[in-house]
Amino acid sequence: MAVNSATKKKSSERSDAPIPKLFKNPKVAAAFALFCIDAILVAFIIAYVPYTKIDWDAYMSQVSGFLGGERDYNNLKGDTGPLVYPAGFLYVYSAIEYITGGEVYPAQILFGILYMINLGIVLFIYVKTNLVPWWALSLLCLSKRIHSIFVLRLFNDCVAMTLLHAAVASFLFQNWHLGLIIFSGAVSIKMNILLYAPSLLLLMLKAMDISGVITALAGAALVQILLGLPFLVAHPIAYLSRAFNLGRVFIHFWSVNFKFIPEPVFVSKEFAISLLILHLVLLTAFAHYRWCKHEGGLLNFLRSRVVSMKLAIFFPTSTRSSSKILKEEHIVTTMFASNFVGIICARSLHYQFYSWYFYSMPYLLWRTHFSTLQRLILFIGVELCWNVYPSNIYSSALLLFLHLVILWGLWRAIPEYPYLEGKLSTKKDK
Repeated sequence: MAVNSATKKKSSERSDAPIPKLFKNPKVAAAFALFCIDAILVAFIIAYVPYTKIDWDAYMSQVSGFLGGERDYNNLKGDTGPLVYPAGFLYVYSAIEYITGGEVYPAQILFGILYMINLGIVLFIYVKTNLVPWWALSLLCLSKRIHSIFVLRLFNDCVAMTLLHAAVASFLFQNWHLGLIIFSGAVSIKMNILLYAPSLLLLMLKAMDISGVITALAGAALVQILLGLPFLVAHPIAYLSRAFNLGRVFIHFWSVNFKFIPEPVFVSKEFAISLLILHLVLLTAFAHYRWCKHEGGLLNFLRSRVVSMKLAIFFPTSTRSSSKILKEEHIVTTMFASNFVGIICARSLHYQFYSWYFYSMPYLLWRTHFSTLQRLILFIGVELCWNVYPSNIYSSALLLFLHLVILWGLWRAIPEYPYLEGKLSTKKDK
């Protein structure tokens, strides 16, 4: 009897092993099923849906110039104009060109794999934060536009956003230094990633002491320097002015969000400055009243960090490693909301820019107090607006309205307590 009891106990322990236990979680099972189904869908799209020629030839022309020895950004051009992305873009697409020989079909397969990697990371973030119900994970796989951006257009936005999501996943494990390196790699491919930067800096100040923040930022800066070194040595002004140009004016015709604005106003400096001011005001308001509410507001929080810095200078041994561990939901909410504020204030959103925030949409909607039906209506409405081609005054006005409704919902949401109580970060490398 004792032997049988022991055998049953061991069998029970084996059945409760981590992997089977993991798949008993409905969200994990749903995520795995969705991943497999979407992989089949991506394969079907690549095989049967015609490729759309947009930027691929331009990318390959720019890469050819780089591989041919050109280091002056003024001379790296393609069908769509001069190169306007940082150096990481050239390295990534040079590797893609080497693997695919510059051919579209093998590149589509490569981007299909990239799509699945990105989806896997995003599903992990959603399961890890445990905010969105399991059935709503399917929303991440239902966008016609996103599938098109990845496997039918081959945009560099796809690579940048995959790295961004990988960085967020690192932050969920409190790996801030590694996450910053990945984040910097994403910035080196496309600068829209900087929309996440204000909230990321705030989170770092919460999660690390001042020395940790400085070393993490130094690591991120080093990545940019090393990647851009060949161009910085040869033609620094051309590289910095082209790759990090924040004053670009986009063509009014391609705008998805502000098509209802008259073109003379759309291209004016006054409109750009107004949106920039609005962006800064919204970020400050969210930081003060939402992201730092439990610290007494943004100013009190920054003041406390200044005090901590002074203590660290004068009493380095007594203040070492006292940083708190942030809740996963707080990290994701803050970063996704910061990016969404930037999306609303962007002067022009082109069709591929939908990838900048689509994967955060279900999460942000479930952070609001809207009903499930209202959330689904908002999600479907945004998706429909992005599938109107070409955009018009009605679709762009509706898109802005839906964005503002979601932003209002985020503003009304009760801020979550940001810290894991009773836990401190004691590892210097975090």
